[in-house]
Amino acid sequence: MNVRPDSGIWGALLNSCKIHGNVELAELALEKLIELEPEDAGNYVILSNMYAQSGKWDGVARLRELMIEKGIKKSTACSWIEVKNKVHSFLSGDVSHPKTDAIYAELRRLERLMRESGYVPDTGSVFHDVEEDEKSNQVCSHSERLAIAFGLISTLPGTRLLITKNLRICEDCHVAIKFISKITDREVTVRDVNRYHHFKDGVCSCGDYW
Repeated sequence: MNVRPDSGIWGALLNSCKIHGNVELAELALEKLIELEPEDAGNYVILSNMYAQSGKWDGVARLRELMIEKGIKKSTACSWIEVKNKVHSFLSGDVSHPKTDAIYAELRRLERLMRESGYVPDTGSVFHDVEEDEKSNQVCSHSERLAIAFGLISTLPGTRLLITKNLRICEDCHVAIKFISKITDREVTVRDVNRYHHFKDGVCSCGDYW
């Protein structure tokens, strides 16, 4: 390059490595990003995610230790939806909402219909070395899915849903919401930390690249 790569360039490379599964190059990208923006937890999480997807739990452990050593904490995932002029917020695995039972019942209904349509959970975004069924339960209760389920049970059929999330939407939720938009015949827009995702009839506006 004719200019010195900045954090934006290295960050783009790190995300590309995730898409292509290039762990070795991702390690180099993270090394450079740590020099440029050592406090950005998201960079560590991307590589940790790649390690988890590859079953390299020692790598996940090393990154956790490094984050603890540097005093870096991963931001808690949170999603918001406004219904009838009231904002409702959800954390991953949240059970604090007054309509929790109905929300999880809707999630179970959606998952059954999604699986019948060919959906298979991608548990690669779950860092913990636990059984696959437990990983599946974890990804199925991510904050954006809770917000969507609440929106579905709280609005009239055909109402467009707008969700805001403070972190990057994970791959599994991205696939799941495509299924949900088709199954429910709803338009769902998710504004994550990177961009807007407009889901309609099983397709996302990002073209599955974000």
